[in-house]
Amino acid sequence: MHRERVSENVYWFQSEVYAQVTAGVVVGPQWAVVIDTLALPEETLGIRDFIEHELDLQVRYVINTHYHADHSWGNCFFPSATIISHTRCRQLLIERGIPSLENVRKQNPLFRQTKIVLPHLVFNQGALNLRVGKKNLALSPSIGHSEDGISVFVEEDRVLFAGDAFMPLPYLVDGNLDDMVASIKKIGRMGLENIIQGHGDVILRGEIEAAVKENLAYLSNIRKVAKAAARRREPQEYMDEMTIDACGKSRVHLGGLAVDLHRNNLLFLYQQARAELLEAKQEAAGKEIAIQSDMFRD
Repeated sequence: MHRERVSENVYWFQSEVYAQVTAGVVVGPQWAVVIDTLALPEETLGIRDFIEHELDLQVRYVINTHYHADHSWGNCFFPSATIISHTRCRQLLIERGIPSLENVRKQNPLFRQTKIVLPHLVFNQGALNLRVGKKNLALSPSIGHSEDGISVFVEEDRVLFAGDAFMPLPYLVDGNLDDMVASIKKIGRMGLENIIQGHGDVILRGEIEAAVKENLAYLSNIRKVAKAAARRREPQEYMDEMTIDACGKSRVHLGGLAVDLHRNNLLFLYQQARAELLEAKQEAAGKEIAIQSDMFRD
């Protein structure tokens, strides 16, 4: 696990095992806040050990930016902490997280001691503010990657823990493209010093504008590809030609995992575009039948 100090009393952690997933810690004079937990129990325990043994503090709050396993399943390793999330995150952990963990525990002994701990404090609109020493953390919805996404803005340092609303490759098969575009545009207008992505490296101030433009361009490109594929006789062949590089992103992101994520994005959007096209055709056919019926009555 990699660790860096982003600003005074703000730390960033990155998994060296799973998809470069990240987590954060904001330190106050008497206690600390953890922002997301990592994919493997041993990594989350490593964060806890750093806080308790090197910083000599306890964790009072854990913030889940969304319900996905690599960001929330480590809640159980902070038994004294209050868990904070979007309202929908709590619901999704009940609906999907609990059964998913049950299946994983049967196959992977690393998760035998893991259990789902549901958020205690939730919100669904506006902002929730949390004071940590001299720093104010502003929590607000950042949907698109998932419907329960939130980001955490460290106001004094202008550092944003964006969760998976911002990644080296936008990924939306559990979310919504329009929502993601809106979240990325909002992030681009915040005048940030750093973006802590949900996966990948920290984005520095001089890199933010280019990263925002690149992500928005990629989303625009894959929307066009999906709509074009929905009108073709051989959609899969066409989508195979529209590689990640052709859509404006590098295949090396996330240790090569980006190639598979890109394919999943295209398939997800193609299925949506195909359904919309069929619905439009059915609606048009229904109008034609109605017109013909009126003609016969006349």
